[in-house]
Amino acid sequence: MKTALLSTAIGGVLALGMLNVAAQAADDPSTEKCFGIAKAGKNDCAGAAHACAGQSTANASAKEFVKLPKGTCERIVGGSLTAK
Repeated sequence: MKTALLSTAIGGVLALGMLNVAAQAADDPSTEKCFGIAKAGKNDCAGAAHACAGQSTANASAKEFVKLPKGTCERIVGGSLTAK
């Protein structure tokens, strides 16, 4: 019982820390979402069909994005600032 409670508490703390990192990345004004270039399983944040990073199932899906420094996305073949 004590071990299960401790495991749950540690898991909760780790989950909150991961959410904080994701929120910070989403608010970074020096980055932009670049759609259509992510490899399967290498997307950032939520997509149209799931709620977590790394859950894309196809390469270069127009609905998946990765965060890049501003001004980079439009220089990449297939990159788009909007989901298609």
